[in-house]
Amino acid sequence: MAATLNETGAVTTTAPVKILLVDDQPGRLLTYRTILEPLGEELVDARSGMEALKLLMEDEYAVILLDVNMPVMDGFETATLIHQHPRFENTPIIFVTAVNLSDLDRLRGYKLGAVDYVMVPVIPEIMRTKVSVLAELYRKRRELQVLNESLATAHRELQAEKAQELERLNASLRAANAELELRNRELLAENKERTRAERRLREADQRKDEFLATLAHELRNPLAPLQNALAVRRLRAPDDHDPLLSMMERQLSLLVRMIEDLLDIARITRGKLTLRRASTILQDVIAAAVDTARPLIEEGGHTLELQLPESPVPLDADHARLAQVFANLLNNAAKYSDAKGRIELGAALEGEEVQVWIRDSGIGLTAEQMDTVFEMFHQVDTTVERSRGGLGIGLTLVQRLTEMHGGRVEVHSEGPNRGSTFRVRLPRSATTEASPPTPAPARDASSAQRRVLIVDDNHDAADTLAMMVRLLGHETRAVYDPQTVEGEVSAFGPEIVFLDVGMPGRSGYDVARALRDMHGSALVIVAVTGWGQPEDRQRTLQAGFDHHLVKPPDIQAITDICSKGLRPLAEGTPQ
Repeated sequence: MAATLNETGAVTTTAPVKILLVDDQPGRLLTYRTILEPLGEELVDARSGMEALKLLMEDEYAVILLDVNMPVMDGFETATLIHQHPRFENTPIIFVTAVNLSDLDRLRGYKLGAVDYVMVPVIPEIMRTKVSVLAELYRKRRELQVLNESLATAHRELQAEKAQELERLNASLRAANAELELRNRELLAENKERTRAERRLREADQRKDEFLATLAHELRNPLAPLQNALAVRRLRAPDDHDPLLSMMERQLSLLVRMIEDLLDIARITRGKLTLRRASTILQDVIAAAVDTARPLIEEGGHTLELQLPESPVPLDADHARLAQVFANLLNNAAKYSDAKGRIELGAALEGEEVQVWIRDSGIGLTAEQMDTVFEMFHQVDTTVERSRGGLGIGLTLVQRLTEMHGGRVEVHSEGPNRGSTFRVRLPRSATTEASPPTPAPARDASSAQRRVLIVDDNHDAADTLAMMVRLLGHETRAVYDPQTVEGEVSAFGPEIVFLDVGMPGRSGYDVARALRDMHGSALVIVAVTGWGQPEDRQRTLQAGFDHHLVKPPDIQAITDICSKGLRPLAEGTPQ
C-alpha cells in the first residue's frame, strides 16, 4: 500500500484495499462484485472456506464478506479458523445469509468476530455502505501505522543527529567519515529503489495488457448471443424497420467498438499494431468515418458541414485505421457539444501535407486541458462529459494512429464554451490513383446448402448461432459438450464446424486437433472465440483451424465461410 505525506504532514494511503468475497455460488460472487466495484477497491473471490483460508495466508485483507451457508465448511467454521490465527483475529467479517437467523445464531456469529450481517436478497446501498465503512477504517489504521513508523524513524534520526553532533565535538574526522558512509548508503538505497520501481512498472504494464485482453474476451462472450439474436431477427424480417431493433444493433456495435479501442491501446503500447497501407482516397476515408459517427451526430441533433476538395486526394494509408481517426474526432465533437450543435469537417492541401480539421461548437477546452487531452484515460471534468461517459482513450488512439501514418494532430480552443478545433496533418502521397476495391467473392450456388455443426458450452451462443446459420439456408446442429463432438461429427457428417475455443473440461484446441486427425482436410473448422490477439490467431492456426472469428462473429463472415465451403479464405479470412 503506497503512503504519502500531504501538505499538513499527515500520512495518507491512496491505493485500494483488498476485500475478500467468499461464496460457493458464482452468481452471488458476481453480484457482490457488481455492487462493490464502484468503491474502487481490489476485490478477490473465493468459492470455499478452504480457498479463503489459503488466500488469507498469502495476503492481507481489510474486510471479509463471508457466506454463512457453504458446503464442507460453513461460514461459522471458516470465521472460527480465521480468527484463531493471530494475524487475522481483528479482521472484520460481514456474514451474508439467505436464511433468517435466530438470535442464538447471530450471537454465535458475533462471538466468532462478525461485525455485521447482510441478508439476501442484498440491498446494494446497504452492502456498499457497510463495506465502505470497514474499508475506510482499515485504511485509517494503516495510515496510523505508517504515521507511527514515520515518527519512530524521525525519532531515531533525531537521536542519530544528536549523537553525531556529540561525536563531532570529540572527533570531527570520525564524524565526517560517518557522514560519508551515510550518504553512500542513501545513494545505494535510492538506486535499489529506482531499480525496483522500474521493475514494478514493467510488470504493471504487462499485467495491464493481459487484463485488457482478458477483459475483451470476457465481454465478448455475452455479446455473441446478443448479436446472433439480432442477426436472426434481421434475417427473419429483413423489411422490418423496428426502431428498437436498429437501436439495439447500434448500441451493440458501440460496445464492440469500445472493446476494440481498449485492445488497440494495448497493441499500440506493445508495438504490435501494424498498418495495412495501400493507395486510397481521402474523400473515401472521410465518407467511411462519417458513416461510423452519423448515429451519434444524429442522436444529438447536430448539423454536420463538409468542406472537401473537389478533386480526389490520394493517400498512402490504412483506410480502416485512418477512418477510425476521423470517426473518433467526429464522435468526440458530437459528445462534447450541446444538442443541435454545429460540426464542421474540412480538408485542404498545404504543400506536401494534407490538413483535415474538425471544428465543433461544444464545451471547449482550457489551456491546461489542451496539454493533457491526448493522454490515455484522460477525461474532461465537466457535467457534459459525465453525462456522455466514455473510456478516455479515443483521442489517444487518434494521436497514436496519426503518428503511425507519419502525421501529427493538434488541438486549439478559445476557452470553455467556445468550441474546439482538431487538426490532423498527413503527408501527401505521390500516387495519383487509389487501388480498386477488392470485389466481394461470388457465392457458390452449387454449395448453397451445407451441414454445419455448432459447438459451444454456452447454450445461448450455440443456439442463436445455429438459428442464424439455419436461416442462411444450411442444415445445422448444436452441441454443448466438447466430449461428444467426435460422435456427433460421425453421426451428422458436417462439412463445417464452428467451434468455441474456451470450453470447460476440454478446450477447442484439443477438439480441433482430434477432428483434424480423424477427418484430415475434409472438415472446415472455424474458431469462434473472445481472444483476438495476433498470438491467439497463430495458436488456432497451429491447432488446425481454418478460420478465426472473434466474438461476436460478423454475419457476413459466417455467410462467406458457409458459401465458400471446403477451404479457408486465405488472406480474406474473416477476422
